[in-house]
Formats: sequence, structure tokens, C-alpha cells
Amino acid sequence: MLRIATTGPESSGKTTLCTALSDYFNVPFIPEYARTFLKGKNRSYKQSDLDLIALGQMNSLLSSSFNPLISDTDFCVLEVWSKYKYQNISKLIQEFTAKDFFDLHILCTPDIPWEEDKLRENPNSRTNLFELYKSSLIKHNKNFIVVNGDHLKRVKKSIQIIEKYRNIL
Repeated sequence: MLRIATTGPESSGKTTLCTALSDYFNVPFIPEYARTFLKGKNRSYKQSDLDLIALGQMNSLLSSSFNPLISDTDFCVLEVWSKYKYQNISKLIQEFTAKDFFDLHILCTPDIPWEEDKLRENPNSRTNLFELYKSSLIKHNKNFIVVNGDHLKRVKKSIQIIEKYRNIL
């Protein structure tokens, strides 16, 4: 089995896809640390928090004893968010994004309805953000696929690709 990460803009189906893939392949999934971090704060986050989130995500990834795993985010998320929100990317986030922790990244298209959530910020920027995610994956030479459509279509395509990779590796 592979080490897989979902990525993409807010409310693009990443967590739902992770849950389905985790269940299908019977492997653990690592939740997005940013949600854990931000839920524990009673203030708005700031740029320096992004490095703390990156370290927390890295800790979750490294502490997982499971080689086959699915991660509900990758470091491209923090790179894109840093650049988009603060026009600056920390050295730590640049370093983490440049490394290859995953065999496959699944980029989720924001072609599903926006779901409101206290931690989400940009319902009208998802298409632009999607292009930034795609550019980041290409820039860092990440192995990725794009999934779109309804949940079932995304899951089926992801499973087909993962099965192909499993047979190759």
C-alpha cells in the first residue's frame, strides 16, 4: 500500500474522500492537524501559527507507525495558504513542501457545493486556489491525480489509481 495525501481548496471533499479510502483499504488516516490546532484557539490565527501547524502535521505523519496510510492534507496546503493569505512562505513550510512524504497526492476539484464551517474562509476563491494547488504540485514534481464530480465518482477513480500503483510498486 502507498502513502497517500489529499489536497485542494477548502470544502472540496478531502476529508470525505480520506474516510472512504481509509475504510476501503482498511488503513488509518491522519487527520488535518490545522483543524485540531485551530479548534483549540480562542483567537484568530496568524502567520506564525502556520509553522506550528506544519510541525504538528509532521509530528502526526512521523509518529504514525503505519507505512500504508492516507493523510487528510499535505504540505502544499500550507504553502498555498501562506502565499495566498500572507504573500509569504516560511522556510520551514518550503522545506516540508519540497520533500516527498507521499507516493501519491489526490487533488480534489472544488466542483461540489460549499459547506459552511467555522474554520473555512474563502467560498468564492476555491477555483483560483485549486489552480494554486495544482501549480504547487507541479512545481514540486509531486505525483498526483485530479478527482472531480460527486463523491462516488471521486472514490472510484481514486481506488482505481491506487490499485494500479499498488500493483506496480
